[in-house]
Amino acid sequence: MKQCGPQRHLFTSESVTKGHPDKVADQISDGILDSLLKHDPHARVACETLVTTGLVVLAGEVTVHNQKAEAALLRAEDTAREVIKSIGYDDPATGFDYRSCAVLKTLHGQSQDISQGVTAAANKEQGAGDQGIMFGFACNETKEMMPLPIQIAHRLTARLSKAREEGLVKWLRPDGKSQVTVEYINNHPQRIDTIVLSTQHTEKAVDPKTDNMSDAAKQELVRKIIKPVVMDECPGMWDEKKIKFYINPTGRFLIGGPHGDSGLTGRKIIVDSYGGRGRHGGGAFSGKDPSKVDRSATYMARYIAKNIVAAKLATVVEVQLSYAIGVAEPVSVLINCDGLAENVETETLVKAVRDVFPLKPREIIDHLKLLRPIYQQTAHDGHFGRELDTFAWEKTDMAAKLRKACKV
Repeated sequence: MKQCGPQRHLFTSESVTKGHPDKVADQISDGILDSLLKHDPHARVACETLVTTGLVVLAGEVTVHNQKAEAALLRAEDTAREVIKSIGYDDPATGFDYRSCAVLKTLHGQSQDISQGVTAAANKEQGAGDQGIMFGFACNETKEMMPLPIQIAHRLTARLSKAREEGLVKWLRPDGKSQVTVEYINNHPQRIDTIVLSTQHTEKAVDPKTDNMSDAAKQELVRKIIKPVVMDECPGMWDEKKIKFYINPTGRFLIGGPHGDSGLTGRKIIVDSYGGRGRHGGGAFSGKDPSKVDRSATYMARYIAKNIVAAKLATVVEVQLSYAIGVAEPVSVLINCDGLAENVETETLVKAVRDVFPLKPREIIDHLKLLRPIYQQTAHDGHFGRELDTFAWEKTDMAAKLRKACKV
């Protein structure tokens, strides 16, 4: 049956701040990974973290190859405390702080059964660190080639953290969340419908008459956090009278962080990727060295997708890569596109991607320079959509080669 008129829908994505319990766990795991890669670029690391009131538990498999890395592994407890301090948990009154928390370390070596399939030998290429499917996504909705809802959500939580760290809003504490709903017409973003912002705070933000967050505090968040982000990212969509705002909708948020809720590494994989837009293979990123294709191949999939959009070969792209443990070549490469360029077939694009991009684990690691200690900064505010010098997968330096390979 033919549909008439514009097709409308709402789409929502969320993000969380550095101080959210799950993100605390992610940053600790990646902080330990960085501390090992600094001394041993070929360290094998799969570090999981749990945080709760007064407690940090480190678990997983770690194999290092020199004395400096061994020393770094021995001081994993100190590394965890340094990360917690950098996030802002330095006040015992919050129920979780870097000085007083206990740190339990239960890390052991990588299984030899896994290692023999992953470590490159003289006559054998480095295989994938596990089987799995990985997805990358890009679209032309924002200059970062990210979906608009998740991009705004990330920017809001990043600004919350910055406002706390720089004292722009005096009563903020580290934990917080954002959620953004955008209305689409015919799959194009038209307006912001709803913004939800929940942030941990001190008693200074509480109205003594209601025992909840004061209206003045809520307006300060709209003025200093929400409006600057929207005006920077999509100024034409700022309409304070029409956007629905929910600021700390439960009333107040005094108890937060690991004291308010336990946190685990890898529990925010949709926040880490595209906010629910497109699919996710299910593998978490944080705490894993780049021999794990859960991480490295997902970064490559994003790199491919972003370059396809930058090359104007499509307006919306989802890339799937799949691997078998111990095998170097990807099992499959799938590309789904909207707005595919004229005279470019999907099969042509897939062939071009295989010809232009390195897809074996060792090639991915080398091309994206993934043996550097760059991972703690990925563990907050999204792994994608931030054009930092260290985020090689956000570059669009392959766009011209793709166009040439597709004969465009």
